[in-house]
Amino acid sequence: MITLRTFIFLDSLQDQLASYIGSTAKGFLPVPGVASLFVEIAPGLAINRVTDVALKATKVQPAVQIVERAYGLLEVHDMDKGEVISAGRAILDHLGVTEADRIKPTIVANQIIRSMEAYQCQLINRNKSGSMILPGESLFILETEPAGYAIFAANEAEKAANVKLVEVRPFGAFGRLYMSGSEAEIDSAADAAVKALESVTGKAAKKGKAE
Repeated sequence: MITLRTFIFLDSLQDQLASYIGSTAKGFLPVPGVASLFVEIAPGLAINRVTDVALKATKVQPAVQIVERAYGLLEVHDMDKGEVISAGRAILDHLGVTEADRIKPTIVANQIIRSMEAYQCQLINRNKSGSMILPGESLFILETEPAGYAIFAANEAEKAANVKLVEVRPFGAFGRLYMSGSEAEIDSAADAAVKALESVTGKAAKKGKAE
Protein backbone atom coordinates (compact mmCIF):
# COMPACT_ATOMS: atom_id res chain seq x y z
CA MET A 1 0.00 0.00 0.00
CA ILE A 2 1.60 3.27 -1.13
CA THR A 3 0.86 6.50 0.73
CA LEU A 4 1.07 9.82 -1.13
CA ARG A 5 2.71 12.04 1.45
CA THR A 6 3.71 15.14 -0.54
CA PHE A 7 2.46 16.21 -3.95
CA ILE A 8 3.20 19.86 -4.68
CA PHE A 9 3.61 21.84 -7.90
CA LEU A 10 5.88 24.90 -7.95
CA ASP A 11 5.02 27.19 -10.83
CA SER A 12 8.43 28.90 -10.84
CA LEU A 13 11.50 27.89 -8.86
CA GLN A 14 12.92 30.99 -7.23
CA ASP A 15 16.55 31.97 -7.75
CA GLN A 16 17.98 30.86 -4.43
CA LEU A 17 15.98 27.66 -4.19
CA ALA A 18 16.90 26.61 -7.74
CA SER A 19 20.55 27.37 -6.99
CA TYR A 20 20.36 25.46 -3.71
CA ILE A 21 18.93 22.38 -5.44
CA GLY A 22 21.59 22.70 -8.09
CA SER A 23 24.36 22.71 -5.50
CA THR A 24 23.06 19.78 -3.45
CA ALA A 25 21.26 17.46 -5.89
CA LYS A 26 22.90 14.83 -8.08
CA GLY A 27 20.47 14.72 -10.98
CA PHE A 28 19.65 17.04 -13.88
CA LEU A 29 19.95 20.42 -12.22
CA PRO A 30 17.17 23.01 -12.52
CA VAL A 31 17.60 26.70 -13.28
CA PRO A 32 15.55 29.59 -11.87
CA GLY A 33 12.11 29.96 -13.39
CA VAL A 34 11.44 26.32 -14.26
CA ALA A 35 8.26 24.61 -13.12
CA SER A 36 8.87 21.86 -10.58
CA LEU A 37 7.01 18.99 -8.94
CA PHE A 38 7.93 17.36 -5.64
CA VAL A 39 6.45 13.96 -4.82
CA GLU A 40 7.04 12.10 -1.56
CA ILE A 41 5.66 8.61 -0.92
CA ALA A 42 5.88 5.75 1.52
CA PRO A 43 7.44 3.21 1.41
CA GLY A 44 10.60 4.74 -0.01
CA LEU A 45 11.64 2.05 -2.47
CA ALA A 46 8.53 2.63 -4.59
CA ILE A 47 9.87 6.05 -5.66
CA ASN A 48 11.99 4.25 -8.27
CA ARG A 49 8.87 3.18 -10.14
CA VAL A 50 7.36 6.65 -9.78
CA THR A 51 10.44 8.16 -11.43
CA ASP A 52 10.22 5.63 -14.25
CA VAL A 53 6.57 6.52 -14.89
CA ALA A 54 7.21 10.27 -14.98
CA LEU A 55 10.18 10.04 -17.34
CA LYS A 56 8.49 7.67 -19.77
CA ALA A 57 5.30 9.74 -19.91
CA THR A 58 6.88 13.20 -20.41
CA LYS A 59 10.13 15.02 -21.13
CA VAL A 60 10.67 16.30 -17.58
CA GLN A 61 14.11 16.06 -16.00
CA PRO A 62 14.73 14.72 -12.46
CA ALA A 63 16.99 16.62 -10.09
CA VAL A 64 16.30 14.72 -6.87
CA GLN A 65 15.58 11.08 -6.12
CA ILE A 66 16.03 10.09 -2.50
CA VAL A 67 15.29 6.53 -1.46
CA GLU A 68 15.00 5.82 2.26
CA ARG A 69 13.40 2.81 3.87
CA ALA A 70 10.35 4.70 5.10
CA TYR A 71 10.02 7.52 2.56
CA GLY A 72 11.04 8.32 -1.00
CA LEU A 73 11.26 11.76 -2.61
CA LEU A 74 11.31 12.77 -6.28
CA GLU A 75 11.69 16.17 -7.95
CA VAL A 76 11.11 16.69 -11.68
CA HIS A 77 11.16 19.96 -13.60
CA ASP A 78 10.88 21.52 -17.04
CA MET A 79 10.58 24.95 -18.62
CA ASP A 80 7.19 23.82 -19.96
CA LYS A 81 4.70 23.84 -17.08
CA GLY A 82 2.42 21.56 -19.06
CA GLU A 83 5.06 18.83 -19.09
CA VAL A 84 5.42 19.00 -15.33
CA ILE A 85 1.65 18.92 -14.82
CA SER A 86 1.41 15.92 -17.17
CA ALA A 87 4.13 14.14 -15.22
CA GLY A 88 2.11 14.70 -12.06
CA ARG A 89 -1.02 13.27 -13.65
CA ALA A 90 0.92 10.20 -14.82
CA ILE A 91 2.25 9.65 -11.31
CA LEU A 92 -1.19 9.96 -9.74
CA ASP A 93 -2.68 7.56 -12.29
CA HIS A 94 0.08 5.04 -11.61
CA LEU A 95 -0.49 5.23 -7.87
CA GLY A 96 -4.26 5.04 -8.29
CA VAL A 97 -4.85 8.20 -6.26
CA THR A 98 -5.82 11.84 -6.76
CA GLU A 99 -4.20 15.03 -5.54
CA ALA A 100 -6.82 15.10 -2.78
CA ASP A 101 -5.29 11.93 -1.34
CA ARG A 102 -2.03 13.66 -0.43
CA ILE A 103 -1.36 14.38 3.23
CA LYS A 104 -2.16 17.90 4.32
CA PRO A 105 0.98 19.54 5.72
CA THR A 106 1.32 20.15 9.43
CA ILE A 107 3.57 22.85 10.83
CA VAL A 108 5.52 21.07 13.56
CA ALA A 109 7.69 24.04 14.56
CA ASN A 110 7.67 27.72 13.62
CA GLN A 111 10.05 30.09 15.33
CA ILE A 112 12.00 33.29 14.73
CA ILE A 113 15.22 34.07 16.58
CA ARG A 114 15.93 37.78 16.40
CA SER A 115 19.34 39.48 16.35
CA MET A 116 21.39 36.29 16.21
CA GLU A 117 24.55 36.08 18.28
CA ALA A 118 27.84 35.54 16.46
CA TYR A 119 28.68 32.19 18.07
CA GLN A 120 25.32 30.68 17.20
CA CYS A 121 25.70 31.95 13.62
CA GLN A 122 29.03 30.12 13.42
CA LEU A 123 27.43 26.88 14.62
CA ILE A 124 24.71 27.08 11.97
CA ASN A 125 27.10 28.12 9.21
CA ARG A 126 29.27 25.06 9.86
CA ASN A 127 26.38 22.80 8.81
CA LYS A 128 24.56 24.85 6.18
CA SER A 129 24.40 24.16 2.44
CA GLY A 130 23.08 27.57 1.40
CA SER A 131 23.84 31.15 2.40
CA MET A 132 25.58 32.20 5.62
CA ILE A 133 23.68 33.80 8.45
CA LEU A 134 25.46 36.86 9.86
CA PRO A 135 25.44 38.24 13.42
CA GLY A 136 22.54 40.57 14.05
CA GLU A 137 20.28 38.98 11.43
CA SER A 138 17.04 37.23 12.32
CA LEU A 139 16.61 33.50 11.72
CA PHE A 140 13.34 31.81 10.66
CA ILE A 141 13.09 28.07 11.40
CA LEU A 142 10.21 25.95 10.15
CA GLU A 143 9.55 22.22 10.47
CA THR A 144 6.89 20.45 8.44
CA GLU A 145 5.30 17.04 8.25
CA PRO A 146 5.44 15.52 5.67
CA ALA A 147 8.96 16.67 4.93
CA GLY A 148 8.54 17.52 1.23
CA TYR A 149 6.40 20.57 1.94
CA ALA A 150 9.44 22.42 3.33
CA ILE A 151 10.35 23.09 -0.31
CA PHE A 152 7.00 24.76 -1.00
CA ALA A 153 7.41 26.91 2.09
CA ALA A 154 10.91 27.93 0.97
CA ASN A 155 9.79 28.87 -2.53
CA GLU A 156 6.83 30.96 -1.37
CA ALA A 157 8.86 32.69 1.33
CA GLU A 158 11.51 33.65 -1.21
CA LYS A 159 8.81 35.09 -3.48
CA ALA A 160 7.51 37.27 -0.68
CA ALA A 161 10.63 38.68 0.96
CA ASN A 162 14.27 39.63 0.52
CA VAL A 163 15.76 36.85 2.64
CA LYS A 164 18.60 34.34 2.40
CA LEU A 165 18.06 30.59 2.08
CA VAL A 166 20.39 28.99 4.62
CA GLU A 167 19.18 25.38 4.58
CA VAL A 168 16.22 23.31 3.46
CA ARG A 169 15.80 19.58 4.08
CA PRO A 170 12.74 18.16 2.29
CA PHE A 171 13.13 14.47 3.18
CA GLY A 172 12.97 12.23 6.23
CA ALA A 173 10.43 12.22 9.05
CA PHE A 174 10.21 16.02 9.11
CA GLY A 175 11.16 18.78 6.68
CA ARG A 176 13.20 21.71 7.89
CA LEU A 177 13.76 25.22 6.58
CA TYR A 178 16.22 27.89 7.74
CA MET A 179 16.11 31.45 6.34
CA SER A 180 17.88 34.60 7.52
CA GLY A 181 17.59 38.32 6.93
CA SER A 182 16.46 41.56 8.48
CA GLU A 183 13.72 41.40 11.10
CA ALA A 184 11.03 42.88 8.84
CA GLU A 185 11.89 40.69 5.86
CA ILE A 186 12.01 37.55 7.99
CA ASP A 187 8.58 38.35 9.41
CA SER A 188 7.24 38.67 5.85
CA ALA A 189 8.91 35.42 4.77
CA ALA A 190 7.57 33.51 7.76
CA ASP A 191 4.04 34.80 7.17
CA ALA A 192 4.18 33.78 3.49
CA ALA A 193 5.52 30.32 4.30
CA VAL A 194 2.84 29.62 6.88
CA LYS A 195 0.03 30.88 4.65
CA ALA A 196 1.32 28.78 1.75
CA LEU A 197 1.28 25.61 3.83
CA GLU A 198 -2.15 26.38 5.24
CA SER A 199 -3.47 26.70 1.68
CA VAL A 200 -2.57 23.10 0.78
CA THR A 201 -5.51 20.72 0.96
CA GLY A 202 -5.33 17.01 1.65
CA LYS A 203 -5.99 14.29 4.17
CA ALA A 204 -4.98 14.47 7.79
CA ALA A 205 -1.91 12.44 8.66
CA LYS A 206 -2.54 9.25 10.58
CA LYS A 207 -1.04 9.32 14.05
CA GLY A 208 0.60 6.56 15.98
CA LYS A 209 2.53 4.91 13.15
CA ALA A 210 4.76 5.82 10.27
CA GLU A 211 2.93 6.59 7.04
